[in-house]
Amino acid sequence: MAQRETAHRVERDSMGEVEVPRDALFGAQTRRALDNFPISDLRFPRRFVEALGAIKLEAAGANHELGLLDERLKGAIAEAGEEVVEGRHDSQFVVDIFQTGSGTSTNMNANEVVSNRAVQILGGEVGTKDPVHPNDHVNLGQSSNDVIPTAIHVAALVSIERDLLPALHKLRDALGDKAVELDGVVKTGRTHLQDATPIRLGQEFTGYAGQIDRGIRRVEKAREELSEVALGGTAVGTGVNTHPEFAGKVCERLSARFGIEVRETENHFQAQSAMDGAVAASGALKTVAVSLMKIANDIRWLGAGPRASLAEISLPEVQPGSSIMPGKVNPVIAESAAMVSAQVIGNDATIVVAGQSGNFELNVMLPVLAHNLLQSIELLASTAENFTDQCVAGLEATDRGPELVEQGLMLATALAPVVGYDKAADISKEAYASGRTIREVARERTGLSEGQLDETLDAKKMTGN
Repeated sequence: MAQRETAHRVERDSMGEVEVPRDALFGAQTRRALDNFPISDLRFPRRFVEALGAIKLEAAGANHELGLLDERLKGAIAEAGEEVVEGRHDSQFVVDIFQTGSGTSTNMNANEVVSNRAVQILGGEVGTKDPVHPNDHVNLGQSSNDVIPTAIHVAALVSIERDLLPALHKLRDALGDKAVELDGVVKTGRTHLQDATPIRLGQEFTGYAGQIDRGIRRVEKAREELSEVALGGTAVGTGVNTHPEFAGKVCERLSARFGIEVRETENHFQAQSAMDGAVAASGALKTVAVSLMKIANDIRWLGAGPRASLAEISLPEVQPGSSIMPGKVNPVIAESAAMVSAQVIGNDATIVVAGQSGNFELNVMLPVLAHNLLQSIELLASTAENFTDQCVAGLEATDRGPELVEQGLMLATALAPVVGYDKAADISKEAYASGRTIREVARERTGLSEGQLDETLDAKKMTGN
């Protein structure tokens, strides 16, 4: 019994007494959440905890400015909140993602951690809530119902700005550089997985760069909606128990802290009952994932071989590819990117379900929405960086693409304006059946001179400018 008393302290909340680990900065409500939700090992990510800590410390500054919190308490809360932002207390954020749908358990986890750390800073005893109370002081002017949606938006904005957009710009630029580098390589185009008219390898990579460029624009557009936050609505959007200037001041402080735009919504009722801005942002992320999967799969196919397939490019060799086949090397970086894309697409499905789970004045799937949204941003950022460094930057063209151009049957397309579509089709079919080239059959079947054939069947000219 003595050992048990040493290991725990007893705290009281509105439901009675509860034992809390003696050294924990969290308190009674977090302890209850640990008992209530032993579901998974999923916890809120670093960016979310960073955003939540920032909201708490900037809220203290705003409340002090409004005359609602004295200098001593404000200073202690701000110091404790700064430590949360810096990640010094991440181990104290212990509540499962699969918890109360509003995220109240995690909001109280933050309130208790900041409160207890502030109590320590002021020389008090952890667990006493004196002189800093988790609800009366740390949560002053707030509700879980407006804090958690705000933290989701702020965390997503910071992660997009600092992690995802730089990685996407890097990938786009690398693809653009490859487009320039490979622009002189003429190869066979493919539509429906069948041979088509010639294209330059650089033009294919121009298409890839263009996909990522437009993905960047979509993500940037999503930031506009994420910038609008629910803070100030408190319980149901009416703003009960908060100063009318509170949210605006906190938003100004968050904007300055993170270098992003954060503004109080003009319609609190939609901001708390729905998470449409997050759903829209996830849609943009899903589109980036779709683009990334297309590019990764194209690059895998273009590098397939090295002898029995396309093999029009060679990919950097990063690891042995088989436990049984010596010398085999696989396109593992592109495969990794494709798997990340699949995960992000799946995350979007969860976010869509979570987004439509707004019942009257509150969405009740906020934690799982937060987890999936922030994971999608993090995964896309990491894989864009990795795909750029370990695959795109080092890939090279082979001689295979240009070698196959002269054998391409769709060179007959260039004959059509000269000899007519039907005759060009007959030439193409005969070339295929006989195993000869379009040039060889056209030399027999048309009256075109060798010079005219050279001019007409100029594959590079067929690729345009």
